Amino acid sequence: MGEHHHGHGHSHHGHDDGHGHSHGHGGHGHHHMPTDFGRAFAIGTLLNIAFVIVEGGAGFWFDSVALLADAGHNLSDVLGLLIAWGGMELAKRPATRRFTYGLGASTILAALANALVLLLAVGAILLETIQRLGSPRAIDGWPVVWVALAGIVVNLATAMLFARGRHGDVNIRGAYLHMAYDAAVSAGVVVAGLVILWTGATWIDPLVSLIVVAIILIGTWGLLSESLLLALQAVPRGIDTHAVEALLAAQPGVVRVHDLHIWPMSTTETALTAHLVVPGGHPGDPFLSQLAERLEHDFAIGHATIQVETGDDCAMVHAH
Repeated sequence: MGEHHHGHGHSHHGHDDGHGHSHGHGGHGHHHMPTDFGRAFAIGTLLNIAFVIVEGGAGFWFDSVALLADAGHNLSDVLGLLIAWGGMELAKRPATRRFTYGLGASTILAALANALVLLLAVGAILLETIQRLGSPRAIDGWPVVWVALAGIVVNLATAMLFARGRHGDVNIRGAYLHMAYDAAVSAGVVVAGLVILWTGATWIDPLVSLIVVAIILIGTWGLLSESLLLALQAVPRGIDTHAVEALLAAQPGVVRVHDLHIWPMSTTETALTAHLVVPGGHPGDPFLSQLAERLEHDFAIGHATIQVETGDDCAMVHAH
């Protein structure tokens, strides 16, 4: 049976660590992206903790249940940021004998955890809304409106720190959505507060809450389904399996491709293994390294391991 060959495209760099890694060749920042959000997480976490303290203090001072509830809700944001940050930091750890791929998958778990935390937050808002429908209470006037306006500013500012990473990394999107939805919750409080101050219609408050819940549910569903798919090792969004297979099959000398597997190692890194049947004999290491670089360039698959098989007897063993 043909030997295992690691397409790690790096023998020519003198970086032969046998990991099967093709570390980013600079052309696309997706490998380097997770590293520079450390500052964003630090700033966001500090901003939000400060805001929770101010809002909680205001809640006690003005004896406002709404402010205390919102402060509690903002604490879930701090939790969301810490989860995403933890996932990102763990993913930076080098591979060990036990975790031969490193801990990249912790970013997938963090995105999943954040989706669940957002769903819990939705549950809390719903519970509060149902209680308020039963006994509408007067909103606590201008203090609530001012603090909620401050909440919009803090949450939007924090969301903007993660805006550029939210498309390429589901974990960063989890942090971004937390902040963006919290801005929506604060906006709901402002709208309800102003309408009630002007008209005295207390039923506006729970109605706005329900609209906010609907918005959060729609967005969280996408986060939950994508992070679940990654956790189940589905091919990451944006990679066309047929196109990858076509590229492999089109290589000179390749007559058949089988046992093709593509899976996420983290929310930003993808691995691939494949068997290529090449009856004309082993095409050599340069072929493998060029193929690994092509996979990285075209599909952002940075960890490719290619097994070359020369005889048909080997292909028969694998014909499932």
